[in-house]
Amino acid sequence: MNRRQFTLTLSAAALYATSFTASAQSWPDKPVKLVLSQPAGSGADAMARMISDQLSKKWNQPIVVENKPGGQNAIGAQAVSRAAPDGYTFYFATAAALVTNVYLFKNLPYDPRKDFVPVGMVGKVPFAISVNASSKIKTLSDLVAYAKANPERLTVANEGPKTYSGMMTRLIGAQLGIQVNSVPYASVSAGVTDTVGGQTEVIVSDVPSIAQMVKAGRLRPLAVTTAKRIAGWESIPSLAETLPGFDYAGWIGIVAPARTPAAAIQRFNRDLDAVLSDKDMAARLLDIGPITEGAGSVDQMGAFLAAEHARWAKLTADLDILPE
Repeated sequence: MNRRQFTLTLSAAALYATSFTASAQSWPDKPVKLVLSQPAGSGADAMARMISDQLSKKWNQPIVVENKPGGQNAIGAQAVSRAAPDGYTFYFATAAALVTNVYLFKNLPYDPRKDFVPVGMVGKVPFAISVNASSKIKTLSDLVAYAKANPERLTVANEGPKTYSGMMTRLIGAQLGIQVNSVPYASVSAGVTDTVGGQTEVIVSDVPSIAQMVKAGRLRPLAVTTAKRIAGWESIPSLAETLPGFDYAGWIGIVAPARTPAAAIQRFNRDLDAVLSDKDMAARLLDIGPITEGAGSVDQMGAFLAAEHARWAKLTADLDILPE
């Protein structure tokens, strides 16, 4: 390369860097839409609105939270996958929408690996195994002993075989070597109600869904599904203490339609990380459910998604679960 070519190359690189910075600084110059697959009033909806409120202050632009529930997350995911990749539509997505649906459903109306690009992580949501507070089952060891003495009689409420809680029910049963009677519910709240009422003996659910009943002394958590005990529930053992290496949690991340401008993604990531790194915000989110450690980088989010796909592909194969 001669001196003239070298100078031109440097000039082009500088021009690109300047235009990228200018683009990042000017975005957004109109309202941003944040789509989620859960209904208004849900825990995910509350999280999305709390985060959006802080981001809108940083951007001096409103963020419109749009609820598109239904279809095991497919309705919301499909809407975002078909949105214009102009940097003004993003998806507040669950593990089911971005990963597990791929291994449970044959015909999804979207492809999470091709239709979206990562923006950042919001947080992880631990799950728990809980019983009615009046149950004679006091510990995880009690549960295993009862289930082994009464094969397939232990009733375990969850949200159905193609949901995270349903998958956890199967996985936990397989790894503990017990056979249970899995009872699917249309909603986690219905499962909680029946377990509190004694219609089912156990419930596998996300921690936020049972938190109030635990505080009220009506449910007793036996274990959490994360590798370590969780803040505020330090007296509850993790499943990893019985099953070394066990570490599963639901999670929420933000993605954008494929081909969304990099400047918008980088700005969103940077500001999302700043919002989530605020101690007060982290504490407020923890009250609703997710444990956040900041957004991480775009590349970290991408690597996390790839690792989750590899893990769930193996898990469903090991459990002989085929997409239907």
